[in-house]
Amino acid sequence: MTKKERALEAVRRLKEIYPMSDCTLEYDQPYRLLIAVRLAAQCTDARVNQITPILFERFPTLESLADADPQDVEAIVRPCGLGKTKARDIVSLCGMLIDQYDSQVPDSLEELLKLPGVGRKTANLIVGDVFGKPAIVTDTHCIRLSYRIGLTERKEPVKVEMALRKIIPPEESNNFCHRLVNFGRDVCNARSPKCEGCPLADICKKTDVEKKPAKKPAAKKAAAPAV
Repeated sequence: MTKKERALEAVRRLKEIYPMSDCTLEYDQPYRLLIAVRLAAQCTDARVNQITPILFERFPTLESLADADPQDVEAIVRPCGLGKTKARDIVSLCGMLIDQYDSQVPDSLEELLKLPGVGRKTANLIVGDVFGKPAIVTDTHCIRLSYRIGLTERKEPVKVEMALRKIIPPEESNNFCHRLVNFGRDVCNARSPKCEGCPLADICKKTDVEKKPAKKPAAKKAAAPAV
């Protein structure tokens, strides 16, 4: 089975299992998703969803966040980890959206990557979820499962993204990444993957390797007699 064939079959099966798959971060405006994704770095989506309502109640508008003291923002977002850095990025990117993008979140990877604290993973999520464009979100689930299943041979985020763009249909790419998150949490957990009964077991490269019997070690030659 080629990578392309494996990818198309994985797309088909995961689509059947998770017909309605979406971003697990809660938001009601594009700039708020941008902030939520920044907070989600090295933090769970569940924790972020607990913190963002508090943040947006204290700072309800883009302008109020742009004018905020980073220390006040840090006091709220600290439970998400890296509070000082994330607070500084949030205040800076809000100001940049106002000053350079007419208070709108840009719709291209190139422009999103100019914003403080925004990398390719975040930019792809915004492009896909907000603007409905083809996107590959290389979060930990995407990288781990793509490698395990046999869709990629590397684990570097950019290389994984580029490899998946070649084999995943563009119109399926964004939702496929969301489905990998669900699948990684429900079935193919990093610590204890449920290989038995896994709906992808027969096309999973890792499972194929584990099924193959180990080679018997070559018989050792008899040592030469002492003289």
